[in-house]
Amino acid sequence: MKKATLILALCLLCAPLHILSAPMHKNPKPFVIPELQTWKGAQGGACVQRIVARKGTAEVARQLAADWQQMFGQSVAVVTKGKLQKGDLELVVSSKDKTLGKEAYNLSVAENGSTLTASTTQGLYWGTRTVLQIAEQNAERELPCGVCHDEPQYALRGFMIDCGRKFFPMSYLRDLAKCLAYYKMNTLQIHLNDNGFPQYFGNDWNKTQSAFRLESTYFPGLTAKDGSYGKDEFRDFQIEAAKMGVEVVPEIDIPAHCLAISHYRPSLGSKEFNPSHLDLFNDNLYPFLDSLFAEYLGGKNPVFVSSKVNIGTDEYSNARKDVVEKFRALTDRYLRLVKSYGKTPACWGALTHAKGDTPVMSDGVIMNCWYNGYAQPRDMKEQGYKLVSIPDGYVYIVPAAGYYYDYLNTQSLYNGWTPAQIGGEKFDEQDPSILGGMFAVWNDHPGNGITVRDVHDRVMPALQTLSTKCWRGAETKTPFAEFNMNRLMLSEAPGVNLLARAYDCEGLWILPGDSRELSCVDDLPANSTLDGLKEVGYGYEVSFHIEGADEAKGTVLTSTDETTFYLSDPETGRMGFEREGYFCPFNYRVNKNVNEDITIKCNANETVLLVNGKVRERLDRQKLYTTADKGANAYPQQCKQQWMPEVFPESNKSVMYFQRTLVFPLQKTGDFKSKITDFKVSSSPKH
Repeated sequence: MKKATLILALCLLCAPLHILSAPMHKNPKPFVIPELQTWKGAQGGACVQRIVARKGTAEVARQLAADWQQMFGQSVAVVTKGKLQKGDLELVVSSKDKTLGKEAYNLSVAENGSTLTASTTQGLYWGTRTVLQIAEQNAERELPCGVCHDEPQYALRGFMIDCGRKFFPMSYLRDLAKCLAYYKMNTLQIHLNDNGFPQYFGNDWNKTQSAFRLESTYFPGLTAKDGSYGKDEFRDFQIEAAKMGVEVVPEIDIPAHCLAISHYRPSLGSKEFNPSHLDLFNDNLYPFLDSLFAEYLGGKNPVFVSSKVNIGTDEYSNARKDVVEKFRALTDRYLRLVKSYGKTPACWGALTHAKGDTPVMSDGVIMNCWYNGYAQPRDMKEQGYKLVSIPDGYVYIVPAAGYYYDYLNTQSLYNGWTPAQIGGEKFDEQDPSILGGMFAVWNDHPGNGITVRDVHDRVMPALQTLSTKCWRGAETKTPFAEFNMNRLMLSEAPGVNLLARAYDCEGLWILPGDSRELSCVDDLPANSTLDGLKEVGYGYEVSFHIEGADEAKGTVLTSTDETTFYLSDPETGRMGFEREGYFCPFNYRVNKNVNEDITIKCNANETVLLVNGKVRERLDRQKLYTTADKGANAYPQQCKQQWMPEVFPESNKSVMYFQRTLVFPLQKTGDFKSKITDFKVSSSPKH
């Protein structure tokens, strides 16, 4: 196969982003996320040429060296003996310093050798994230001389992702854990089962999307067919994440959000409410759920490795007292069951909504407080629950849904929120009942065109912001405008670039307002593997000149393993693209002997096609409706998703917004006959 090179045109005259101030002044506090607690600057700087791993630090040293190589292309030796010398970064774990908490660390940078000290390997690892973040902000990879002490205000800092309504491949979850670790977020809750809303599926519960994402050998038909996690890979994932300081908290949500269970075993679904509710009065329910939890918690090598397991328990009906008492009894039973396996039980707060007489265990139980009408935080505190602040009106992302947040209001959160704020309740900072804070992505509208990349584009600014607010709480000092610009100088994580951002010749990220031509190919050859950029993320422009030929349906222009851009798509023969089973065709066809200039522009909301400099079509967020009437189906017919919503052109019923964005693929070219010249890729990122 021929190879073509996308020639990088980034080596422009650009000033490197130096961390150090003028030589005769003490260094200002370095920008990192989360913000450092204290900093005392000195003069000068130091580069890392060796990592000196003292007793008990070998694994952290190895990880730091590997990350340094991956991020900067520089090999850093790891040694275990010898005196500290110039160019060294010494790693020390010492239990003697009583001022250092579990996640705290001290960093001392000096020209004659630097030292990172912590009382645990976890604190030491967080310190290495600080070192990497500082180093990546200047081309010399230099650390400013000075001394810092850093530790979190809140013990639990995390993110919850809804994998039940949208499947995220394990490769993404692994990258997500790396992103959390890079910003010292230590909890990733995986919502493993859920379902869509029936109004988007013809008001037919049998057709409504549902999924249980874990492999089950006890109940093989329960596992989702459109994406699931094997037991071994899910077990390995928890272990890998834990090595980076991230605890994966698996969640099996019962007794609501359980359509996947009632699809598998209809007799367990409620006849009184709806099939997404399990029937609490069914004598067969407890034996089934006992076996389900035992499958993942039991045995010598349990699937759930982590110390915490969440049992859900949110949004069940409270229509009658007997229903409430049954719900409370079930909640108590499965909190105790989880505890009996040696795990810390967790749940979503619902005990104000389900107020009753049946006692529910609170000792050692973690409660996610998301809506005060379901669980009043002060009441839950009095009952003895440890609280996680995850208020829906502040930190819920529901992509392209038209409610809650599409992107979080990071400025408002940064300036005014801490985990002490749960809905309308404001607690004292570091109230011992509040473990910390989280944010969440709920994929309420399965089949709405939102991709993994679209979700990730929403996650990253929220993650960076919530990382700061959970680590520093009300003590955040950096103004938001400065934070919001400087955060873009940082990577998502070592080796992770899911935003498909571009960087310049010095290895520094291209920032908003800096439009760059990334590549230019005079003649784009067919059937080739391209060197250089694999893909380019939102805020790009791809342009080329085409001398058209007769192209068969399915003719590819460029692709990656995940995404395809067609000159002639397989269904309509028009130009278009496919990602994650969604086809998005343009109203444009490549004709024989045509000579035209083509431009594709894309941001986080739309993909635009220009022909000869004029806008031909905007594939923006498409507004679709549900209706009981059988009109012309407006849902994209090319969709390959297993669960296809039934939506139509117009109605006064519920609305769905179909997303049509594209991270442009640049890894391979297809078997096209047309002549493609002057192929250019430019980037002008917006955020």
